[in-house]
Amino acid sequence: MPNAHLPEGAKARRVYLSLRDQISDGRLSDGKSLPGEQRLAESYGVSRVTVRRALDALSDASLIEKRAGSGTIVRSAALAGKRAAMNFNTLMPQLVEMGHSTTARLLSFSYSPAPDFVAQAMNWDTPEKAQIATRVRSADDIPFSHLTTYVPASIAQNYSEDDLATTPLFKLLERSGVQIVEAHQSVSATLAGPDVAEALEVAVGSALLSLKRVMRDVDGNGVEYLSALYRPDMFSLEMPLNRIGEGKGRHWEPSIGQAERGTT
Repeated sequence: MPNAHLPEGAKARRVYLSLRDQISDGRLSDGKSLPGEQRLAESYGVSRVTVRRALDALSDASLIEKRAGSGTIVRSAALAGKRAAMNFNTLMPQLVEMGHSTTARLLSFSYSPAPDFVAQAMNWDTPEKAQIATRVRSADDIPFSHLTTYVPASIAQNYSEDDLATTPLFKLLERSGVQIVEAHQSVSATLAGPDVAEALEVAVGSALLSLKRVMRDVDGNGVEYLSALYRPDMFSLEMPLNRIGEGKGRHWEPSIGQAERGTT
């Protein structure tokens, strides 16, 4: 289900998402006063009624506080505690746990030839048919990740569309007899296109964390390709670093294998 705080009307949603993004990334800090309705209406090129609808939605989400006689105050502290902070060194088990503590909505599900970039990443010598599924994960009814997975059809046939909507993919692969032994993942940044923006309830062009991952079995075969997009206001990656070396060679190095620091 879409976020209950999202207002009706494309223009009101645009104003709402823009202001929410500014609150979440700190451009509008906690305690700051928002411009008046007329000024916001002029800034966004919309009516005051549209602005009021967007502000009502922000108020319902506890992101602003309307005070009679003193305007509208930002309450960004409402976002605190909702962000999932992941230690990069222990990301995989944390993501598995997240699969149990969040809800997923299946957006699409099909079987078709894998795209070239997937086949290349999975080291497939010949074109293979893959199960392609796209899901959105939410925490407390707030969407935070947009996940597209590619799994060889020969493996995916062991579970159903309903299974994928209710059970973490790791569990489904293991239940299918797949023995996963290694994975490679990379993290970068990207911008939200229209479809992803709508699914994650952010403005088009919003910055997103992009994670790509390939998992392999005991024989080195690619068994899953994941393309994941995360809202940075709801998800962060953390990596502990150690200062090592001597003299000019002193440098920072990731604390691989150390105990996790920070919250999950």
